[in-house]
Amino acid sequence: MEKAPGTYNVRAVERAMQILSAFDGEHADRGVSEIAQATGLHKATTHRIMMTLLNGGFLERAPDGERFRLGIRVVELGLGALRGFDLRRAAFPYMQQLVERFDETCDLGILDREMVLYVEVVHSKHSLTIAARVGRRLPAYCTASGRVFLAFLPPEAVEPILNEPLMPCTEKTTTSLARLREELEATRQRGYALDDEEFEEGIRAVSAPIRDIDGNVIAALSMPGPTNRMPPLRIREIAEALVEACNAISAHVLRA
Repeated sequence: MEKAPGTYNVRAVERAMQILSAFDGEHADRGVSEIAQATGLHKATTHRIMMTLLNGGFLERAPDGERFRLGIRVVELGLGALRGFDLRRAAFPYMQQLVERFDETCDLGILDREMVLYVEVVHSKHSLTIAARVGRRLPAYCTASGRVFLAFLPPEAVEPILNEPLMPCTEKTTTSLARLREELEATRQRGYALDDEEFEEGIRAVSAPIRDIDGNVIAALSMPGPTNRMPPLRIREIAEALVEACNAISAHVLRA
C-alpha cells in the first residue's frame, strides 16, 4: 500500500520551509527571536536551521549584522521557476498588447492559499506605481484578481477564505460577507471582477479568469489604474479586452 504523502515529510526540512516562509513583503528582515515566535519553534532550533540556510545562501545577514533576510539562492530559484512557468510565457505577449493599447499596468496572478501571488507584471509608462509587483501577495477578498478566484473556484476552495475576517484596507473595502457574496455573484454573471478603491485608495482594477483544459480557473489577468484614468466606460472597454485576452491564453494552455 502506498503511503500518504505526508508520511514522507522530513521534520527538519519542514522547519526550514517554515522559517523561509516567515520572510514576506511585510517582514523582509527578521531576527532569530522573531522567527522563533512566528513559527513556534524553539529559539535554539531556529538558530541552527537559520545558520544552515545562511551557509547555503538561502538567507543572508541584513546590514545591521543581527537580522536576516532571504538570500540570493532563493531569488535564483524563484526566477528559475518563473522562467519555466508555461502560463507566464503564454500570457506575457497578451499583457504587452494590453499595456500598449490602454497604457495601464497589467498583472498576472495565481491563488496562493488566501492570497493572490503575482507572477508577472508589465508596467505602463505612467510614473504612478501600482501596488502589484512580481512575488507580492495581496488579499483575495478585496482585489479584483482575488475575486476572480473567489467567484469561479469550487466552494470547498473558497469557503475557508471567506470564513476569515474581512479586514478593511480602505474606507471602501467590503467587510460584509453577505455583500461580498453578492459581488462574487455579479462577477460570475458578467465574467470579470472589479475593485473600486477597496485595496488601495485612488486605484480601481478589473480582472478576468484564465482557465485550464477542464475549465478550472488557474490564474487571473488584471489591469489596475488610478480612478481618474479608469471611468466606468473605460473599465468596460478594458474588461472586454481582458476577457478576450484571457480566452486566448486559455486556448493556448489547452493546446500546450
